[in-house]
Amino acid sequence: MGKAFEIVNNDNPSHAFLQESNSKADQKAVITHVEGHADFFQNNNWFRRFSGEESLEAAAMLESHAETVQRYIDDPDIDQEDVEQFIDAILCLEDTIDQHRAMEYDPDDDDTETAEIADRLDQLDLADDVRQEVFDEQWIEQMDEPKSPGASLEQPRTDVLGFLRDRAQTYDPETESTVDMEPWQIEVLDTLRKEAYYFAPQKMTKVMNEGWASIYESLMMSEEGFASENEFLTYADHQSRVLGSPGLNPYKLGKELWEYIENTANRREVVDKLLRVEGITWRNFHDKLDFDRVRSLLEPDPRIDRITPETVDELQTLPDDDPRVDWETLDRALSNPESVDIDQYPWKVLTYEGLASRHFSLVKPQNRGFISQIRHEELEQLDRYLFDSDRYETVEAALEEVSKTAGWERMLEVRESHNDVTFIDEFLSEEFVSTNNYFTYEYTQTTEDFRVASTDPDDVKQKLLLSFTNFGKPTIAVFDDNFKNRGELLLGHRYNGIALDLEQAASVLERVHTLWGRPVNLMTIRKEYEEHELEVARRRNREPEPTEKGVRIRYDGEDVTQTELAEELSERIQAADIDYDTKPDEWLAWCSAYRLLHVELSWAKLISACGFQHPTVSDPVDLPSLFHVLTAFRGDTASLMNPTTAETTTTVRPVDYDLEPEERIRHRGGRSRHLGRRPNWHGLWLWNPRFQSWEDVRHDILLRCL
Repeated sequence: MGKAFEIVNNDNPSHAFLQESNSKADQKAVITHVEGHADFFQNNNWFRRFSGEESLEAAAMLESHAETVQRYIDDPDIDQEDVEQFIDAILCLEDTIDQHRAMEYDPDDDDTETAEIADRLDQLDLADDVRQEVFDEQWIEQMDEPKSPGASLEQPRTDVLGFLRDRAQTYDPETESTVDMEPWQIEVLDTLRKEAYYFAPQKMTKVMNEGWASIYESLMMSEEGFASENEFLTYADHQSRVLGSPGLNPYKLGKELWEYIENTANRREVVDKLLRVEGITWRNFHDKLDFDRVRSLLEPDPRIDRITPETVDELQTLPDDDPRVDWETLDRALSNPESVDIDQYPWKVLTYEGLASRHFSLVKPQNRGFISQIRHEELEQLDRYLFDSDRYETVEAALEEVSKTAGWERMLEVRESHNDVTFIDEFLSEEFVSTNNYFTYEYTQTTEDFRVASTDPDDVKQKLLLSFTNFGKPTIAVFDDNFKNRGELLLGHRYNGIALDLEQAASVLERVHTLWGRPVNLMTIRKEYEEHELEVARRRNREPEPTEKGVRIRYDGEDVTQTELAEELSERIQAADIDYDTKPDEWLAWCSAYRLLHVELSWAKLISACGFQHPTVSDPVDLPSLFHVLTAFRGDTASLMNPTTAETTTTVRPVDYDLEPEERIRHRGGRSRHLGRRPNWHGLWLWNPRFQSWEDVRHDILLRCL
C-alpha cells in the first residue's frame, strides 16, 4: 500500500491531516496542496449542491456515520454478517445517484397547490396573450395533478439508491419473501447514500481539483520559495513522480489544463493590446512583432519580482498609488522588520495585482513562444471585436495597459462553475492536445493487445469525456418498478458505445436483489464478434465490426438468465451520438416555466419574449436552446429585463441567422460588446442600451442559440 501523504475533508473550514513520518519538505508540500483543495471546495458550485449555504462539518458527519455502523455491528440482536452483506450491496450502487441534483431534491415533492400557482402568475403581471399561450388553465390543472411515485420508461429515475430507499423493502432469505426494511437497514442506507452525495462533487471534479491544488502547490513551493534550498530537490523529486505517474493522471492533466487556460487568457489580453498598435493587423502580426522584445516588456518590475529584506525598501520608489503594493503591510515591515518575515514571506507586501504581475505566466521559461504560436484564425476573430478607441502608437504603450490579472481572473471564473466533463469539453483544444502530445489507445481484438488508436484532438476529447462521465462508471437508471406487472425491478444501462462486463453486472444484480426483495432485470447492449469477421480483420490489420444486440439480464434470487431485448427498449437505452450526460433532459427541464414561478419576473418575460413554450404544452420546446438562453442571462436579470427601458413595439430588422458565429455579431452592425468584455458564447450578457425592444433581445438570443 502506498504512503498517504495527505488527507483533506471537504469541510467548512476544511480539515487536513499530516502524516507524522513525512519529511519537512513533504509536510510543506501537503500544506500548500491542501490549501488549494480547500479553496476549491469553498468556491466550486458543485460542492454547494451537497451542503448548500449551510456550514458543513464533514469530519463530524463521517465520524458519526462510522459510529452508527459500528453500533449495529456490535448489537447482539443483529447478525454482523447481515450488516456487512447489506453494506456490501449498497456500496455496489454508491455511484447510482443523480449527481446533477442536490441530495434533498425529490421529484415527487412538487406539491404546489393550484391556488398558489395562480397567485404567483397574478403577481407576475403577464400580458394576456402570454398568459393564455403559456400558462393557461389547462397547464395550471396539469401542475396540480398527482405525480406517480414510481419510475417509467418515459421518466426513468437516475437516483437508484434514493428510489430503493423510498420503497424501503428487502429480501428475507429465511422466508424467501419481500419484507419491510428494519430500522437499522434504513438508517445504514440513508447514511451511505448521504456519503455518496458528499463524495460526488469530489469525483466530478477530480481533474480540476487536483490540478488546482497542484498549481497552488507549485507556485508556493517553487516560485515563492516556501521550500528552502535544502528541501527543494526533495520536493521536486516527489512532485515529478506524482505528475509523471503513468496512465490517466488527474494531477498532470488538471495542472496542464489550468496552465493552458491561464496562458490563453493572458495571450488574448496581450494580443488584444498589440492589435491596437498603429500599423499592426492580424495579417502582419507575426511579421511585424519582435516576440522576444514583447516578452521582455512583459517581465515584472525588478522591485516587485525580487523582494528580499535588503531590497524591500525599493518598493517605496514606486508611485504612492501603485495597486501592486500593500502599502500598509510594507510600512509595518519597514518600521518593525520582526512583524513581517520578508525573507520567508516576501509576497505579503504585495496585493493581488502585485502577485499577478510577479507570476505573469507568459514570461515564464516554459511558456516562451506561446504568444507567437497564436493562429491566424484566432487573430482574425480577435480583430473583429476591436473598435476605434484605445489605439496605441507604440508596442511599449500598448503593453503598459495589459492587465496582468487576466489569466487568474479567467481561472477563478472557471473554478466556480465547471466540473471535469464541462472543463475538458470546453478547454481541451486542438492546440492543447498537439502541444502536450495526447493520444488515445485501445484494446484491439485482432492482435489481442493495446495499441495507439488516434492522435485526433476530437478523439482524445471524446475518450476523456467518456472516462469522466458519471465518475467513469456506467450510467444506470430505474425504468420500471413493476415490470410486466410482476413487481420486478427493471434497470437500464445508458449505453454509449462501451459495453458492460456481463459477469460483473450479474454479480451486482444479485446484490440489488437483496435490496429490492424481488427479481431484478438489467437492460444493456452486448457486442458480439463473429469468428469469420475476426479472422478477416486480423489479415487486413483492422478492427472487426461488432454486432450490437440488446439483452435483458434477470436474477430471480437463484439463477441469472439472459433474453433478447425488444428493439423498442434497445433504442430507449441507447445514448445519443455524443452524450456525455453533462446536461440531461431532467436537468434542463428544471428551467421550465413552472420553475420560473419561483424566481424573478424577468425570467418569465425572457421566455415569453423569446417565443419558447413550456415543456408540458403540446408543442415541444428546444430544451438545449432554452438552457443556453437561461444560463446566458444568469447575471443581472433585474436590469436585463427592466420593462422601463424596453419598448414593446419596434420595426424588426432583417437578420440572417444562417451565419458563422464570428459573422453573426458583425452582421448586426451595432457595437456588440459584452459590457466591456470580449464576446463569449457561454458568458454573461446583461441588458445593453442598443436593445431597443423585446424583438431586439429575441433576435440577439436567436443569433446565439443557432
